[in-house]
Amino acid sequence: MHDEWLTTRLAYLRGLKAPSEQQRLLILIADKPELSKEDAPKLAALIRAEKAADRAQKARADAARIVNAEKASERKARDHELYQVAGLLSLAGLVDKHTGKPLTDRGELLGALLGLAKVPGDDSRRTEWKRAGDALLTERERRP
Repeated sequence: MHDEWLTTRLAYLRGLKAPSEQQRLLILIADKPELSKEDAPKLAALIRAEKAADRAQKARADAARIVNAEKASERKARDHELYQVAGLLSLAGLVDKHTGKPLTDRGELLGALLGLAKVPGDDSRRTEWKRAGDALLTERERRP
């Protein structure tokens, strides 16, 4: 009745600091040299339960890995966008390309950005800014 899975699982259960009541009973019955007629079905049921618990634990771990991978992917995409915005500040000559430090006073830079945020989307200045920005981006892409 002792297969490889059971042998491995019993070794794992023996190493636990606080096995469950079910796990303690499984160890107790499995360690008996001879199983009685009453012990055999109990052992089979405990093994099935422990295998189910093992599968459930693995499924939870797999689900956690998927969730963590998704969060990491979202974080990576967000970070990429932030780096691109920082690159725009650098391209505009507002941030040092090597140190990442602003070349103007931080308050002044923030004030300018706050002013930009207040300009309505249909304002003609935005069209002019976009035209100038697109031209600089196009020029930069053409450079080797």
